[in-house]
Amino acid sequence: MQNLQKMLPRYSIALGVVLAVTVGYLLTRGNTVNVEASRVTRSELVEAVYATGYIEAENVASLSTEISGKVRSVGALEGQKVRKGQVIIEFDSVQPRLEFEEARAAVAEQQAVARDNSLKLERNRRLFKEGAISRQQLEEAERNNVQSDEMLNQRKLQQRSREDDLGKLVVTAPFDGILTLQNVKAGDYVNANAVVASVTDTSGYLVTVEVDELDVPRLRTGLPAVIALDAMPEKRFNSTVTRIVPQTDRVTKTSRVYLRFDQPVTAVQAGMTATANIIYNTRKGALLVRKSSVFQEERKEYVWKVDSGKLRKQPVRTGDSDLTYVEVVGGLKPGDRVVVSPEERFRDGMDARLVAARKSKS
Repeated sequence: MQNLQKMLPRYSIALGVVLAVTVGYLLTRGNTVNVEASRVTRSELVEAVYATGYIEAENVASLSTEISGKVRSVGALEGQKVRKGQVIIEFDSVQPRLEFEEARAAVAEQQAVARDNSLKLERNRRLFKEGAISRQQLEEAERNNVQSDEMLNQRKLQQRSREDDLGKLVVTAPFDGILTLQNVKAGDYVNANAVVASVTDTSGYLVTVEVDELDVPRLRTGLPAVIALDAMPEKRFNSTVTRIVPQTDRVTKTSRVYLRFDQPVTAVQAGMTATANIIYNTRKGALLVRKSSVFQEERKEYVWKVDSGKLRKQPVRTGDSDLTYVEVVGGLKPGDRVVVSPEERFRDGMDARLVAARKSKS
């Protein structure tokens, strides 16, 4: 018991030393924070409107039937290339073909009649000059010639009508492209006016985006834009505003804007998701800091400034911004260092140890 009493003061002294060291560490090392900081610089501020949308082809044709009937043959399948005038679907119907042949035969027959009447008229004119026939006979020949010509025109119109009916038996491609829809097969019965195919011209695409009504007044045709596609996130494509629809949707409060790629883009498809930054203003010499550097407290804006190795809570006034940077119009000067990512634990006067920027993981 006496030995234990003698040892206790020694343990108390050791514990006191450990406590003192811990407190000293917390007062010194615990007041130091590692921060990533960047210099405040003057640079170009690019102001842009951000919008989302999708890719669509400039030329898309939805093809429907003009008659009801059974599909005789299919000339192209979904996903295949087609040429202008190529038959995609042909219907099996005998009646239009018979009517066309009858109309063509009627035209040929009437052409023969008209040719005979024309020859008779020329002969009667000569005979009338020679006094061999009467004026009444000449006038009758003239009437027959006019009537045969009129009948020939009627026969030709009928033939053209029957030819149009014959053309309704086939669905053809209106231009070169890709068949993006074809949902019938040989033997199917299809009703009139049913959409049976769709042809897309893949040589030209547009980007259609929805722009918030508050941003629409900033836009005009001809403005440049940068397009990003979800399908190709590592790439960026330049484009130009070509159309702005002057109508705001009452529900979404947006207006539709069309952009055309400045250069042909391969491997894109209609329907792909796209985002656009439409650049409406560029100002040089703006004093910029990263958006992430600015934080708010009690409706005021601040940054953490690194001054002589210490954190200083610096009030600032900001102006315009782009997706990454914000303009500072008061509170900072070129060359100042500000923390890129403020933290709630930061306090004014803390020691700041500068660290290199962390690389994002791929």
